[in-house]
Amino acid sequence: MKGSLDDRLKTELKELIVEECDLTIDPGEIGDDEPLFGREAKIALDSIDALQISIALEKKYKITITDSKETRRMMRSINTFADFIQPE
Repeated sequence: MKGSLDDRLKTELKELIVEECDLTIDPGEIGDDEPLFGREAKIALDSIDALQISIALEKKYKITITDSKETRRMMRSINTFADFIQPE
């Protein structure tokens, strides 16, 4: 199943982001298509958050991300994140 269709995976990712980035919001408040980074983003993650998330991804899903352009594309939203982890 494609990641963006997997509600369980998307919930896990939201929980991972909240935990790793020490956010004080409920994971359910993060929309599946809303941007995660930048001024227009509700949670406004930054490059330090991206590093923390990348380390957590490596531990939990055994995924290593070494290209910063790929990281930006993949972490654009919860849906793009989930599709990267689970492409089909």
